[in-house]
Amino acid sequence: MSAVIIVTGVTGQDGSHMVDYLLENTNHEIYGGVRRLSVPNHKNIEHVKSDRFKLISLDLTDSHSIEKNILKLKPDYFINFAAQSFVGASWDYPKQTFETNATAVLDILEAIKTHAPQCRFYNAGTSEEFGDIEYSPQDESHPLRPRSPYGASKAAARHLIKVYRESYDLYAVQGWLFNHEGVRRGEEFVTRKITKSVAKIKQAIDKNLEWEPLELGNLDAYRDWSDAEDFVDGVWKMVNQETPKDYVLSSGNAHTIREFVETAFRFVGIDGYWISSGIKERYKTTVVEQELVKINPKFYRPAEVECLLGNSEAARRDLNWEPKISFKCLVEKMVRNDQRQPE
Repeated sequence: MSAVIIVTGVTGQDGSHMVDYLLENTNHEIYGGVRRLSVPNHKNIEHVKSDRFKLISLDLTDSHSIEKNILKLKPDYFINFAAQSFVGASWDYPKQTFETNATAVLDILEAIKTHAPQCRFYNAGTSEEFGDIEYSPQDESHPLRPRSPYGASKAAARHLIKVYRESYDLYAVQGWLFNHEGVRRGEEFVTRKITKSVAKIKQAIDKNLEWEPLELGNLDAYRDWSDAEDFVDGVWKMVNQETPKDYVLSSGNAHTIREFVETAFRFVGIDGYWISSGIKERYKTTVVEQELVKINPKFYRPAEVECLLGNSEAARRDLNWEPKISFKCLVEKMVRNDQRQPE
């Protein structure tokens, strides 16, 4: 039987991949929530032509908009990827981050409880909730000790979901999604910033042109990176269990931003080397004199989470889920995609 699914954040990386996954693997009706239908920022879903996919106006900062859509559609699933998900921006806009990432979740839970109690709700969580880590790798039992307004907002949403799940018998879950990237990653994120710069620098070297070096902050922060396309399968399985439970989704392998840089440049045939240290550190190559990467202190976060490494054994066991795309393949895929983009 066909179900009704609301997916938010469909113009972003995760939401658009979720739409692709659902269209390919189910026969359900999918409603993609966007804040303003009149704003054509739909690059990540412009390829979708299915009559089972429709856009709806849904503003998560407006409780009436949330209630109206849930009352009208009576969804069987509500998958929420809409968020202020940039850690750096959460320091500049903490109030807006909480309104989007936590208050909106409360409004969704209230509307589901009142108008669609049969609805299965998934909210995207993050490894940033763990924050000041006690042990590694982090699993579902690790305490929540966020070190940014973004991580704190997602931890708050998790507590709300647990309260509503236990108090009202709702199927509501929030997975801990460790870092996941891909060709649809926003350019404000460091991974896409790296691959886009590498593609531009490679083109400049080939054409004997000058370029702007890539500016980065902490090169030695460890992250557990996966491909976003692998994660949507885990999300769908998480929201379709007999009993609602939160799971960690991760690759189980950590790499530094430094390694990400080296892997990206190596893919385009540029072998580099690091010189100096601290804020004077640079990445250069013997091919040309101009530097490839330099440090800019403005990209350091007020409270950095040094090492995030996930233990996804529970998801692999209970959900029969595992990531398929390796770190190296992920980086190369992203660089290749940016090399194809028009200037």
